[in-house]
Amino acid sequence: MKNTMKLLYVLFVVILVAVTSLIVQVNKHIQSNNAVKEKSDQELAEELAEKMKPKVEEHLHKKDIHNFIKTITFKKNVSISPMGYVTVDGYINNDAEKYHFSASLIYKSNEIGSMSHSPDLSYRFKDWDKYKDEPEIKENYLKRLSEKEREQYLKDIGEE
Repeated sequence: MKNTMKLLYVLFVVILVAVTSLIVQVNKHIQSNNAVKEKSDQELAEELAEKMKPKVEEHLHKKDIHNFIKTITFKKNVSISPMGYVTVDGYINNDAEKYHFSASLIYKSNEIGSMSHSPDLSYRFKDWDKYKDEPEIKENYLKRLSEKEREQYLKDIGEE
């Protein structure tokens, strides 16, 4: 009977030591996983924006039928919309006031969801050949511009 009690006592101690050791190992594993910090949403958005900049540039160049674009500059700030789009902003030819754009990027598919341009930039992309039968549309636009702006616009689209 004494031997059985000793055996049970030894078995109990062995199990207790094994469970304690297992708990310590699990805690160490959990702590080491927490030490490896996951990237924040903002960091992931900035990585996506960096990866997508060439696609945004390609999209802008496709719209630039008059070869107006000399330089494309991206702003440093990258934002995340409430709908989950990553938004990157920039400007063309070193003129952030007149020729700015904004691209909404879709994170899951690595695509450009939408892109908007300032009015001045949009007119630099305008294909006036589509209005050959209605030349007054282009004339009305040009009349709204000052003489200096008109000359610059025509130069920008390669007509002067």
